[in-house]
Amino acid sequence: MTQIELFIRELEQEAITTRKMLSIVPDDQYDWKPHPKSMSIRSLATHIAELPTWVSLAFTSDGLDFATTPYAPVLLHNTAELLAYFEQCLADGRTQLTEANAPFLDKTWILRHGETILSDSSKRDVVRMTFSQIIHHRAQLGVFLRLLNVPIPGSYGPSADELGK
Repeated sequence: MTQIELFIRELEQEAITTRKMLSIVPDDQYDWKPHPKSMSIRSLATHIAELPTWVSLAFTSDGLDFATTPYAPVLLHNTAELLAYFEQCLADGRTQLTEANAPFLDKTWILRHGETILSDSSKRDVVRMTFSQIIHHRAQLGVFLRLLNVPIPGSYGPSADELGK
């Protein structure tokens, strides 16, 4: 398998689990957060849904500067909107995972805030980090939902809720 084929396979596998997790976000809990320093469920779920677009960002740019392009998340109000947004972002990410982009995998991509470089890595590493971020924030969402007593679906096997524990 090529690197691109491996990325496509991983994106599709993680999309299944991400879709399950996003689908259980309660519409009436979008502003809830477990701690004042935590993101709200709305912010966290929106970020998870949009992360596949970072695949496109990696291939269509040489970096991102938060000083000139501040983060402006889409405002979602319910789980139906959240799932539709995830599917849109997933489709966007898929568009760049083509063998035509394979030669660019080793090109440099820089994340910065003005003169401060936050990350200087290959586009390959940015795609890989994107998948890691999806997994990381999805697990974070699972903790948030657990605190709200929402039964959690399994990710890489059955959850305690699915096993009836």
